[in-house]
Amino acid sequence: MTGTAAPAAAARAQNRTARFITDGLEPRNVIILVSIGVGLAQDNPLTGVLWALEAIVFAAVIPVAYIKYGMRTGMWADRHVGQVQRRKLLIPVIMASVGAGIGGMLAFDAPRAMLALVVAMLATLAVLLLPTALWKWKISVHTAVAGGALAMLALTWGPLLWLAYPLVGVIAWSRIALRDHTLAQTIAGTAAGTATAGLVFAALTA
Repeated sequence: MTGTAAPAAAARAQNRTARFITDGLEPRNVIILVSIGVGLAQDNPLTGVLWALEAIVFAAVIPVAYIKYGMRTGMWADRHVGQVQRRKLLIPVIMASVGAGIGGMLAFDAPRAMLALVVAMLATLAVLLLPTALWKWKISVHTAVAGGALAMLALTWGPLLWLAYPLVGVIAWSRIALRDHTLAQTIAGTAAGTATAGLVFAALTA
């Protein structure tokens, strides 16, 4: 392998690894995991998982369906919606979907922790919308969702789960390696998601 071929091969391998992490730990998948994780911690785990499925439908399934529709119609070019101008249109739609999920939980008396989970998601989206809409700054949704999910799982299952927090750093690396975000955008996303979701979830489950 020539001197120029070796760095090129290493770069391709890094890109494949980063893409695998970015796609495997995208917000949809993390939302599914945290919803089921909180659901299983309820007094009746079966009921908790059923409420988790409701959260997943409104916080993950419907938003992903809308993103796929946007890709088919040319509103955005990729599943992660890299264009900051398009995110200004997408985030309010996701917020509306999550809000509808909250309405269903209130109407049918969901467990407090499950309601807190979805309200924390809505609050995080609101915080992420601010820099996106006001300053056209592409704060990282990947790291925000991952940080918030770990905070809520740690509050649900115990502080040992904070040991998994370096995973957020791995996700941040993947976003930077793919040149989808800067270091500052991933750090801001991590801080916003962890603080917002953690504080809202803690307040509503106290």
